[in-house]
Amino acid sequence: MLRPTKYSHPDSTVISVSLLLLRALKDSRIIEYPELLKLTKSRISGGENLYIPALSFLFIMGKVRYHKNTDSFEYIDHNEAN
Repeated sequence: MLRPTKYSHPDSTVISVSLLLLRALKDSRIIEYPELLKLTKSRISGGENLYIPALSFLFIMGKVRYHKNTDSFEYIDHNEAN
C-alpha cells in the first residue's frame, strides 16, 4: 500500500520497506536478491509481503537496476558523472 491509513503501522508500508532497501543499496551499491529479502524479513514483521512491491516502486522511480546474470540489484545515483 502506498497511501497509509490511520490503521497502517508506519513500518509496514511500501514506502518504509523501499527506504530500508534504498539505504542498504546506497551502502553496498550492489546486493543480491536473496540478501535484500533476508534483510527485509529480519527488520520488518511481514516484510516479505511488501518486498516485491517495494522493489517495483524503486524500479519505477529509477533508483535501482536489476542484473539478471547475477540476480542482484544495483543502486543508481543520478548525481554521478557518467
